[in-house]
Amino acid sequence: MKVLVINAGSSSLKYQLIEMDGEQVICKGNCEKIGLESSIMGYSNASGYSFKKDTHFPTHKEALLAVIDTMTTGEGKVIDSVDEIFAIGHRVLHGSEKYKTSTLITDTVIDDVMSFSELGPLHNPPQAIAMRACREIFGENTPMVAVFDTSFHQTMPPKAYIFPIPYEYYEKYSVRRYGFHGTSHRYVSRRFFELRGIDPKGTKIIVCHLGNGSSLTAIVDGKVVDTSMGLTPLDGFIMGTRSGGVDPSVVTYVANKEGLSADEMSNILNKKSGFLGVSGISSDYRDICDAAEKGNERAILTDDILIYQIKKFVGSYAAAMGGVDAIIFTGGIGENVEHTREGVCSGMEYMGLKIDKELNNAASRKEAVFSTPDSKVLAMVIPTNEEIMIARDTVELVNNK
Repeated sequence: MKVLVINAGSSSLKYQLIEMDGEQVICKGNCEKIGLESSIMGYSNASGYSFKKDTHFPTHKEALLAVIDTMTTGEGKVIDSVDEIFAIGHRVLHGSEKYKTSTLITDTVIDDVMSFSELGPLHNPPQAIAMRACREIFGENTPMVAVFDTSFHQTMPPKAYIFPIPYEYYEKYSVRRYGFHGTSHRYVSRRFFELRGIDPKGTKIIVCHLGNGSSLTAIVDGKVVDTSMGLTPLDGFIMGTRSGGVDPSVVTYVANKEGLSADEMSNILNKKSGFLGVSGISSDYRDICDAAEKGNERAILTDDILIYQIKKFVGSYAAAMGGVDAIIFTGGIGENVEHTREGVCSGMEYMGLKIDKELNNAASRKEAVFSTPDSKVLAMVIPTNEEIMIARDTVELVNNK
């Protein structure tokens, strides 16, 4: 059976068509700059055919129609018709407190996803729009499933998710820590237990999802006990354009000095801070690393901040859990950048973590252990696969409905 996985962003639409018998990707791609004058469509299939071309997508619906046309006709054809698609899985950023697990999509679910827009303003609206577009294109008979970034973190205890502000704001507005990248953290942690051949019970692990957006999650007995992102994906540590956690007084102080509104200040913290704000160079970590190697002081500082802040989270989670058995790296930075992994793990011999630099240098882009044989804490790279997690949830829910 074939499952179409869709991840809609504010101006993008990532997609994969997966044959679940063997879990093979049949085709995948990304539609970018949706709603702008000039859009871009990328596509590749298992036969080796690929393209990237300029086009125009006024909305996500036109992008979906182009994807379907490419999958069913011409050189890129991989299926005869959309009737071959068993179901559609949608990645959804925020499920608030209502959706604690993946859910079959109904009109009510779509309305709820849109209603959570204040909690996920960049992601929830286009994700709801993409669901409606799929319903129009595929019809009512093709089942759809929503897989929420927040659901895996719902096992956190109140002491981890309640913010120390007046409790009434939690009661009235559900203001709390939610956490994100949940599908990635769930895939990586489950893959870890599978690779090691161990039962989650009695284990304490930290998953480091590092990319343009980053988060760390502390997992005990296979369940999340804490995570670095908060009410929104802004909290935590330095990211591509996001500040991560800062003293709240920084927000009011700068806003008052600059005469900025709450929305303008939010825009600065979400889109003009992080790697971009500190370095003044780029939000792309690869550009930061290149500049740092050439001696750019602010690029070096940006890199130092990232590694330092991750180390603080690792240390605090190890303390909160009463120890740690494994630290796992994933995401674009976690999987691919050796010096970041080395920097995070260095100086942690006090808690039993020792790494082999040669193994670390060889560990990128694959499942690999890079701690030494006598290390009490395992250090690993496990590439994430959110799409297959979404596809699996979709098949399970549709088959059991």
